[in-house]
Amino acid sequence: MVVSEQYDGTPVAALRRIAFLLERGRADSYKVKAYRGAAAAILPLPADEIAQRAGAGTLTKIAGVGSSTARVIAQAVEGQVPDKLAEAEQQYGGPLTRDGAGTALRAQLRGDLHSHSDWSDGGSPIEEMAMTAMELGHDYLVLTDHSPRLKIARGLSAERLTRQLDVIAAVNEHLSAAGFRLLRGIEVDILDDGALDQTDRMLERLDVRVASVHSKLQMDGEQMTRRMVAAVRNPFTNVLGHCTGRLVTGSRGTRGQSRFDARAVFEACAEEGVAVEINSRPERRDPPTKLLELARDIGCVFSIDSDAHAPGQLDYPLLGCERAEAAGIDADRIVNTWPADRLLEWATP
Repeated sequence: MVVSEQYDGTPVAALRRIAFLLERGRADSYKVKAYRGAAAAILPLPADEIAQRAGAGTLTKIAGVGSSTARVIAQAVEGQVPDKLAEAEQQYGGPLTRDGAGTALRAQLRGDLHSHSDWSDGGSPIEEMAMTAMELGHDYLVLTDHSPRLKIARGLSAERLTRQLDVIAAVNEHLSAAGFRLLRGIEVDILDDGALDQTDRMLERLDVRVASVHSKLQMDGEQMTRRMVAAVRNPFTNVLGHCTGRLVTGSRGTRGQSRFDARAVFEACAEEGVAVEINSRPERRDPPTKLLELARDIGCVFSIDSDAHAPGQLDYPLLGCERAEAAGIDADRIVNTWPADRLLEWATP
């Protein structure tokens, strides 16, 4: 069994690695929360106290530690690879692609422009998302929680987004010495008329903006085309997110792609310098291959993103890299292969 270098033998690392692998495999969130909750519960405790409790069999008296997580902690304390970690590595730790497909391009990615935290519909705190991105070798991560209209996903009002920017600044104070940057972003809803679901004043304060359609996905094709082109031509739009809205697999079922004039939309992207997102979530694979090749031929730039809603899903860009390599897309046309300064210059309205 191969155990990731991210596991350093400590109980906290074991719990975090199990949670990461479960998220990578899109396991039910309630299973993941037990491990992340236990890691948070023991993190402030001295190592000798944890060892003492493990020896005395009293780990479960720590709030947030149950019988399963206590066993993981005890086995790690004893210098063993915990059984649950070995099981998770076996089930979810293998390669995401065959024969190393996408790995060469993945090595060139500097960051990820689309991620969510527990401020909207993600499952983990901002700092956990940032730490995991850094551990995966990213130079930067853009935090793109949802905008106000998407209430089902706890979209952020201007007031909540303002508070989030302060949290991002605090996270950067801790992580900047390691050469990592958490960038200010949003996944902003494209409204029915193509307007963006946030004030210009707030959008101007952000580093990167992903604009996506989340409602009325099956509206008339001509209306959808006008809607998307208007959003692409908005000077604040940097990335067109999961453009067809399709779902091809997964627990939410399947959903057909939206109807729109892809040539018109991608030509607008090329003219405005807006990146077409290659959404790496296994259930999306968006855009479909024919549209990806059309955007390539039109001359668009691209962003290969995880659309992660949990730390373990930050590994997904390899799947997008596999598709981009198969389509013959040059690495320099992928904006998140660029250093942060070049990316920010491109993203500035």
